[in-house]
Amino acid sequence: MSKRHRDNLIWGLILLVLGAIFLLENIGYDAWRALFKLWPLILIFWGASKLYYGIKARSQAPEPKKAEVIEAEVLPGDKKDES
Repeated sequence: MSKRHRDNLIWGLILLVLGAIFLLENIGYDAWRALFKLWPLILIFWGASKLYYGIKARSQAPEPKKAEVIEAEVLPGDKKDES
């Protein structure tokens, strides 16, 4: 999902939530009080989305070439003495 598409999705959700809060206020439900009680859910959803996109990006990262892996595994102290 592109960044622009994700931004549009986030703004759409924000507008949807705000509209629902104002609608509930108009029909007599104290939505702002409920929102102030449940505001940590925003942090939970935000953190979950960061984890999801982080794991997704890591799984789509290219794997290192075999030559790079072999070079990374050879250490100077690993050579045997030839005496």
